[in-house]
This record gives sequence, C-alpha cells and structure tokens, in this order.
Amino acid sequence: MTQPSQPARVRFAPSPTGRTHLGSGRTALYNYLLARQTGGQFILRIEDTDQKRYVPGAEEELMESLRWLGLDWDEGPDVGGPYGPYRQTERKSIYQKYARQLIENGQAYYCFCPTTKAEEAESPQQRRQHRELCPGRDLTLNEADARRSSGEEHVIRFRMPFEGSITVSDAMRGDISVENSTLDDYILVKSNGLPVYHLAVVIDDHLMEITHAIRTSEWLPTFPLHGHIYNALGWDQPIWVHPSIFLKPDGKGKMSKRDSEALLEEGKSIFLGDFKDMGYLPEAVVNWMALIGWSYDDKTEFFTLENLIEKFSLEKLSPAPAAINFSKLDHFNGLHIRELDSTDLAKRIKPYFEVAGYTVDDEDKLQQIAETLQVRMATLDEAPEKAGFFFKDEIHPEPESLIGKKMTAFASLEMATRIYELIAALPDFSEETANQPLRDLAVELGLKAGHVFGFLRNAITTQKVSPPIFETMTIVGREKVLERIENAIATLEKLTQND
Repeated sequence: MTQPSQPARVRFAPSPTGRTHLGSGRTALYNYLLARQTGGQFILRIEDTDQKRYVPGAEEELMESLRWLGLDWDEGPDVGGPYGPYRQTERKSIYQKYARQLIENGQAYYCFCPTTKAEEAESPQQRRQHRELCPGRDLTLNEADARRSSGEEHVIRFRMPFEGSITVSDAMRGDISVENSTLDDYILVKSNGLPVYHLAVVIDDHLMEITHAIRTSEWLPTFPLHGHIYNALGWDQPIWVHPSIFLKPDGKGKMSKRDSEALLEEGKSIFLGDFKDMGYLPEAVVNWMALIGWSYDDKTEFFTLENLIEKFSLEKLSPAPAAINFSKLDHFNGLHIRELDSTDLAKRIKPYFEVAGYTVDDEDKLQQIAETLQVRMATLDEAPEKAGFFFKDEIHPEPESLIGKKMTAFASLEMATRIYELIAALPDFSEETANQPLRDLAVELGLKAGHVFGFLRNAITTQKVSPPIFETMTIVGREKVLERIENAIATLEKLTQND
C-alpha cells in the first residue's frame, strides 16, 4: 500500500442515527489527513436513508464535533459543492435510476415477498430463504412492472450469482475472496423507495469521484456485495482501506455505544461532544485518536494536526484491533495544555469558570491563573476546582482547618496574628521576598514551616491543595490577602472565646 501521488478525494459519510462517537471521529480524521496531505478534497456526506433510526439534531452535533476537532470539509450539505446534493435522502431519483439499470440488466430484481418492518436488518437466514424461494427471481420484467403498477409493495434485491466467487481488495489486508454461494440476495432499495447503505455508498462514491474510501473493518462482511455492485454497474472501485475496530478499555470485546453509560459513570465517554465538557483539548483528542490504529515510529507520540498532515501514511495503519486507553488521553491532554500559549489557555479555561458560576471580568488575573495552572492541570475542567477561590469575594474556611496540627486554638491564634503582621509589612509576595521571613517566624514560634504555610493556604484559599502559596497571594492581591487573614483571625478568636 503506497501513499497516493495524486490529490485524493475522500469522504466521511456518517449516518445521523445517534451521537457522534470516537470511531467516527477517527474515520473522519484519517480521511481528512489523506486529503490535506495530498492537496485533495475532504467531503462530508450524510447517509440519512435509514429514516426509522434518524435522530433529530444528530447531524448538527456531528458537524459541531468535527469543527471542534479542526476537521473542516471542502464539500458537504452546508457548504455545497459540484457533486451535490450531499444528503442521501435528497438523491433518491439518482439511486432509482441505477437500481432500475441493475434490474434491466438482470442483476437485481423486484421482490414482492412480505418484508419485516426493519427491512435493512434482515437476518442472514431470511436473506438466504429469499434467495432460494423468492418467486421474484423468476418474474419477467413486464410481470414485475405490472405488479408494481398495481400498487403491490415491493423491495429491490441484488441477484447474487449461485456459482463462482468474487475477489475484493483492501489496501491494508490484501485480496479477499468469497464464494458467491455463501452470499445472499441483499435488499438494495426498501419499500419506501430509499436505498440501503450498500447501494447508495457505491453510487455516491462513483458519482462523487471518490479515490480512497477509508471506513472501519465493520464493513468487511458486506465488502464482497459492494464489489458485486461495482462490477454490475461496470465501474472502477476506489482504493478501500478498512482500519481496525476499537476494543473496550480492558481489551475484551468491541467498543460500542451501548458501553457509554458504564463509561460515563466512571467519568469517561466515547462521544466527541462530551470531550469538550470534560475539559479535553481538541488537539489532544486528535493526537490520541490518530494513534489508535496508526503510528509514525516506535517513539514519537506527540503530534499536532499539522504534524499529522505531514507524517500520516496509509502504510502505517494497523489492521489489529486496539483497546481504548483513556489514561493516554489524559497524558496527551496534559502535554497539549503545556504547549499552549498562556493567553490561549486563559481563553480556554474561562468558560469553565463561568459554567461553575464565577464572574470572570479581570483578564489580567485570568492570565496569571492560567500561567500558574498550566503545569498543574490534566483537563481544563479542573480549573474551577483548583482556582475558583481567586474569583470569590469572600471565603469561609472551616474553623478547624485553621488550627495547626497538634496546636491549640490559642497557639494558632497567636501564630495567625504574627503572620498577619509579617505579611502586612512585606513589600511584595514573591518567594524571594516572603519565603525566608515566614520560615524564620516558624522557628521563632517553635513551629514547623508547614504550620505557617498550612494556615496561609487554608486562610486564603480554603483548599488543602492549591497553586504555590506565593503565586497565589500575588494573584489574590495584598488587600484581599490581608482581609482573608483577618477573617481567619476573627474565626480563631471565636474559637478561643468558646474555649
């Protein structure tokens, strides 16, 4: 399998039957990378002929997710293009034309047998029974047309040969040969006149001049049928590439949408729309997705989208199924957070503070917060938990938290008072200025430095874990720092009075 030397025309063709999941995102990514690398076109096509499973809003979520990832398309239902329409329900007459051509050439037939409500979901046994017993196979075209004209319900089936075999070629897996006797008379057009995926994908890929079709290995079982349809219509096939499926995190079984509820309970998701809310960068998700089934070498793991466009190759795709590793996503997210310009990071964490209920109207403060959090965050949604106290007018530490370990309330009050006096006299809160005087105070009081710094952290942040105390005090500001220490002293005074 070699990288194309000419511009590639590729398509991402999802069905709007639910939320956009990780597997779809990776398929879109691989197609996008090939198009951008070769100077070709990336096409978005909506395969919405399965109207019974159509989910309102799914198409919009899909487009929003792709744009969030940075995967823009050259042609599609919203941007148009010379090969439209780009929704299959708007191409019904096109499919009917070629379905009729197959019938007239004897390669498909009208079937008037009773069908299930979910025609496209027939079992293999039902399809074999139709192949062996369906009288529609033996009707003349005039007889079939007469029954159609009378209003009799029907579908269109492919007339699969009983003898011989077919060979289809996958760029990753090589030639795949299948005996025709093991295949079935698949439905091509449903009773409502809309095609199933198998017919529509062949017609659309041909008419839209798709050169490479990258789709997951789930389509391998019906790959021979697509080969038959191409041959029946006399068309050349695109280069087919079927990357591996995703396995569950434990490596046991295919990952599916049905597993999403259990994952959500663990704070994880396979839906692209959730990653943003969970604090992941699109750059990290792209990096992570690309490496689930592809690698550049055995050591390089950090990639931007631009890097991937430069380095991606079909040759290095792996056909082996890969387990989803959410720890790697966290790892990549941390790497990409630390690569951001701090001004960019400030813009990205701001919405998370606002969703948490904080008013963020001081951009300078936000910038400082971003700089101190940048090396301390795995996900953006951690920002309010780690730094929400910066935006509070008042904080109320638990009284017990202000009492040092193995100290009384009286001793803690004395310590707090001395800390206030020292802090008020400091020219600034830099580590160079404040660190040693506070440590000296601890020695003077016969305490450990941890008592002093622990009190400051609780009094100023109310948190057991916070950014470094000197950076924290600088961002909070002198006036508020002193105010919070005063409030802590007042709290300790009440405790001593109760004692």
